[in-house]
Amino acid sequence: MASLACPFYLPAKLDKAVSSLDWLLGNWESVEPGKGSYPSLKDFRYTEDLHFAQMGQPIINFMFNASDAETKKILHRECGFIRMQTGTNRVAFIIAQNSGLVEVEEGELVGKKLSLHTQALARPSFAKEPHVKEVSRVFQLQPDGKLEQTLSMSTDKQPMTQHLHVTYSRLA
Repeated sequence: MASLACPFYLPAKLDKAVSSLDWLLGNWESVEPGKGSYPSLKDFRYTEDLHFAQMGQPIINFMFNASDAETKKILHRECGFIRMQTGTNRVAFIIAQNSGLVEVEEGELVGKKLSLHTQALARPSFAKEPHVKEVSRVFQLQPDGKLEQTLSMSTDKQPMTQHLHVTYSRLA
């Protein structure tokens, strides 16, 4: 997938409130196609670009773009903000998706591992079913510098099940 340039400005000094997330900053691209599966879907492979940036505020902006590995058709987009609770390792992702789903995920940062879980969900009244009820995701920076993401979800028809797994490398 052709990488989309990150439209965010990166100032020289990272705000202290989010400095423990400095390892996320930058542009990332899937190393090889990620794997997607879910009981109600046919298994699929996808490529994804991640963009994490900050503008001197106590937040990090992000944008995720996923495409079908073979057809290059855009599958999914997410954008939003990351905040940290001052003086703690508590993290919140505020996410808007192109599907109409809006999420707040909260969790903890332990070292270079960020574990998040649904705190709140909203969607348009005419959103496609089945409706997502819960999301759990983990970002883990590996010793080799690659970033790994695993996402699980439940819907009103399926219990919590792993849905996505992908590994990224940082773009220069």
